[in-house]
Amino acid sequence: MTAKECIKGRRSIRKFKDQKVSGELLSGIVETASYSPSWKHTQITRYIAVDGEKKEQIADSCAEMFANNGVIIKNAPVLMVLTYIKGRSGYERDGSFTTSKGDRWQMFDAGVACQTFCLAAHEYGLGTVIMGVFDESGISSLLDIPKERELAALIALGYPDIEPSAPKRKTVEDLLQYR
Repeated sequence: MTAKECIKGRRSIRKFKDQKVSGELLSGIVETASYSPSWKHTQITRYIAVDGEKKEQIADSCAEMFANNGVIIKNAPVLMVLTYIKGRSGYERDGSFTTSKGDRWQMFDAGVACQTFCLAAHEYGLGTVIMGVFDESGISSLLDIPKERELAALIALGYPDIEPSAPKRKTVEDLLQYR
């Protein structure tokens, strides 16, 4: 699969087969995703794979802001909790910001890593959907996420049980400007 095929073929998958994702496969995806670019190569992104009872607890008590997220989480064999180490990306060693974006660069790096993870999963034949509506403090407490890390996104992961078609895209003329 070419990079273009991978990018154009990846879809948000919200329904998964009842098939376990092996730890070896998950490690391969994270290893591939570790090549995601980051601010000054800080590599701040960390992944937590959640299944079983804790995944059910997250679905039942930490996703009620958007009810469908709970259904997706329950259906997925694995829930990836994407976190990042705070205070590194976009910062200098003295704690000052190098960029006018301030601490927002952290989420930029997490977003790049998140998409890289999803593309790697797609290449391995897995489907993903990125979720941003959840009870951050509830999940952080349930998973005992250290205070120096922040939760960025949830990624439901598994073997797709659907093949959605590509949604309509904006034209290049809408997206690209020359000055």
